[in-house]
Amino acid sequence: MKYLASLLLILLPFSTAALAQDAAAPPAKQRFLIQVTVGQDNPTKAALAFLVAKTALEEGHPVQIFLSGDAVLLLKDDVMASVTGLGTGKLADHYKTIVEKGGRFHLSGNSSKARGLTDADLAGKPAAFATRSVLVRLASEADKVLVY
Repeated sequence: MKYLASLLLILLPFSTAALAQDAAAPPAKQRFLIQVTVGQDNPTKAALAFLVAKTALEEGHPVQIFLSGDAVLLLKDDVMASVTGLGTGKLADHYKTIVEKGGRFHLSGNSSKARGLTDADLAGKPAAFATRSVLVRLASEADKVLVY
């Protein structure tokens, strides 16, 4: 018993110092890819995806957002202005912060074409039409991939 108590007294300063050092170290920055497949028909989930992207950017993480399926319509100005999630906020507010913090949008070219999106819909936005190969590349480069 004395041996165990002595050992604890010897090791305790080292373990508390290590814990304090770990707590003081800032978390490593992670590259995020957020893929969004839901559109305005699911405003809470769509706004949540943008809210998470905004939060990651505010914490200093680089973020790429890939929109596919009905989600490509979220970048249309009228749609963006109309989407508000229950408890997840206004899509337009999240989008504004995402842009200010350097987030980039990639829109599935096939999904966009099928839904009538044009270059005019993306004018002035940090967004571009992309292929599925771009999605694969972004996923392989990301540390974290989240899908909504």
